[in-house]
Amino acid sequence: MNYEEILRRLQELPPGGLTKKRINGKEYTYYQWTQDKKQRSRSVGPEEAALLKKQIEERKALQKQLSGHPQVFYAIPRSPAFTALADSESQFATDVRIGESLDNFAASTSAYKKRDIFPILNDYIQGDSHDKVFILYGLRRTGKTTMIRQTIYGMSAAQRKKTVFMQINANNSLADVNNDLKKLEKAGYKYVFIDEVTLMEDFIEGAALFSDVYASSGMKIVLSGTDSLGFVFSEDEQLYDRCVLLHTTFIPFREFATVLGINDLDEYIRYGGTMSKSGQNYNKGIFSTKQSADEYVNTAIARNIQHSLKNYQYEGHFRNLYELYEKNELTSAINRIVEDMNHRFTVSVLTQDFKSHDFGLARANLRRDRKNPSNVLDQVDKSALTLNLKKMLEILNKNEQSVQIKDQHKIEIKEYLDLLDLTCDIDLVNMTNLNDGQKLTVFSQPGLRYSQAEYLIKSLLLDERFKELSLIERKQIEARMLEEIKGRMLEEIVLLETKKAFAQKQVFKLQFAVGEFDMVVFDEQNASNEIFEIKHSDQISSEQYRHLVDKEKLLQTERRYGTITKRTVLYQGEDATLDNGIEFRNVKEYLLALKTTAA
Repeated sequence: MNYEEILRRLQELPPGGLTKKRINGKEYTYYQWTQDKKQRSRSVGPEEAALLKKQIEERKALQKQLSGHPQVFYAIPRSPAFTALADSESQFATDVRIGESLDNFAASTSAYKKRDIFPILNDYIQGDSHDKVFILYGLRRTGKTTMIRQTIYGMSAAQRKKTVFMQINANNSLADVNNDLKKLEKAGYKYVFIDEVTLMEDFIEGAALFSDVYASSGMKIVLSGTDSLGFVFSEDEQLYDRCVLLHTTFIPFREFATVLGINDLDEYIRYGGTMSKSGQNYNKGIFSTKQSADEYVNTAIARNIQHSLKNYQYEGHFRNLYELYEKNELTSAINRIVEDMNHRFTVSVLTQDFKSHDFGLARANLRRDRKNPSNVLDQVDKSALTLNLKKMLEILNKNEQSVQIKDQHKIEIKEYLDLLDLTCDIDLVNMTNLNDGQKLTVFSQPGLRYSQAEYLIKSLLLDERFKELSLIERKQIEARMLEEIKGRMLEEIVLLETKKAFAQKQVFKLQFAVGEFDMVVFDEQNASNEIFEIKHSDQISSEQYRHLVDKEKLLQTERRYGTITKRTVLYQGEDATLDNGIEFRNVKEYLLALKTTAA
C-alpha cells in the first residue's frame, strides 16, 4: 500500500478495542470505542469479535507503518459510514447493526453452505407476503443466526440499505423495541431481523404488535431466538395465522453431511444435533465432556422451558409443574427425563430409583458375543455402579426429592419436550396385541445421547473389579458396548428421519411373539408396505435377514398391511441383492437420499 491507500484504509477500519469480562462464571466480549469524548461499549458475539479483532490488528499494523508521522494518523477522521452507525446506535435501546457493520456481519458467512430449509426464510424476504411476521426458532447452535446473515448477504445493495439487525438483551422491553421500530420505520427501513426476541419478559403477551402494526405497514419482520416454547405460545396466544413458522432444531444426517462436510454416520451419532461452520470440532466441544453436555441441557432445554412458562399467562401455564419450579427442582426433573429419553426409557422411570438399562443390555450382549464372550460385567458391583452413575449425571432419586414427581409432571414435561422438537414418538406395534399402543421415544439430538452413554462406560472404569482387568480386556469390552449403543442409535436415526421424510405414510417397528421388523413403512392408500432390518455392521449374513424370510411373519404382515413390495437390510456395506430377493442397501446413502420436512 502506498501512503494514500493506507490513509483510506484506516478510515474504513473501526477504532477502539476488545475487552473481556467474566460474569457469573461466563466470559463475555465487549467492543469499546471513544465517541464525542465518551467511552462507548457494546457486547459482541464470537464471530463478530473475531472479525473486529482482525480489523483492529490490521489498523494497528497500518498505524505502525505511519509511526514516523504520528500527526497524520491522529488527524484521520472516522469514516462517514462508521460515524453514522455509531451515532445511530446511541439512539436505540436495543443493539442494532446497519450500514457497514451489517455488511461485515453478513459477509463473513459468504462461504458457508446453506441448510435445506434456508429457501423458506429467503422466499419470505424476497416474496410478496404481507401482514405476516416470520418466526425462526430452535435450540442453541442450530443455525438460526447464520441463516439470517446468509439471507442478508444475498440481498441486493439497495435492500441492505433498508435492512437492520436488532439484538435483544434481557433488559429490553417490548416498549423499547416498539420505540426503536418507530424510528426505523420513519427512517425508511423495510427489512428488520430481531434476534433473541423472547428474552423480553413481555414478548409472548405482546407479540401481535409485530404483525398488526409493523408487518401490516409493509415491513418484513423476522423474529428469531432459542426460546422455542415461547414462540409456540405466542403463535397460539397472539399471532394466530399472522406468522410463518420455521423450526431449526432437527438437523438430519443429510444436512450434517452436506452443510458441515462430515460424511460419516458414526460422527453424526457421536456429535450430531448442533451446527456451526466448524462442524465436527465445535460439536465435540458441546458433547465431549459431561460439563459441556450438562450446560447445553440446562441452557438450551431446561431454561428454555422454564423461561417460557414463567413469562406466559402470568406463570399460569406451569400447571402441575409449578410446585417443582417453586422448589427449584424443575430443572432437575427436565434433566432427568432428557437423560431417560437418551437411554430409551419411558417417562415412568421418573418415579423409580435410577437404573441403567443400557448397562444390563451390554452385560447380556457380552455374554453371548460370538468372538469374545465375557461375563466380566456380572462381576461388577452394580450398587457401586449405580452410585457412580447417579453422582455423574446428578440425578435426584425419588427419596431425595422434596416434591414428589407425579405422573402428571411426567406427562407435562414430555409435552414440552415434544413441542421443542427434541422428542418424537415412534409406534411399537405388537402383532399379537394390536391395541397395545406402546411408543418408542426417539431423541432428535444423537450427540447428546451418545455423550451420556460414554459416561456410563467411564463409570464402569471406576469399578474396582473392572480396573483389575488387562488393558486389552477393558478396550475389548468398551468397544463392544459402544458398538451396541451405536447400533441402537442408528435404528432410531433411521426411524426418525424416515418418519419425517414420509409424513403421508406410517412408520413403525413391528413386533411378533418372537422377533421384530426394525422398521415398517406402510402405505395405506396403496395397501402396500416395505420392511427393514437396520444393522450397524458392514457384513452380509443370513443372521441379519432371518426375520425378513420368516414365512409366518411375512404372512401376518401382508394380511394386516397389504403387499410387501420390498425387503431391505440397511447396513454399512455396499449395495447388493440376494437371490431370495433380499436387498442390502448402504444406510448412509439411504439417509442422504431422504428429503426430510422442515416441520
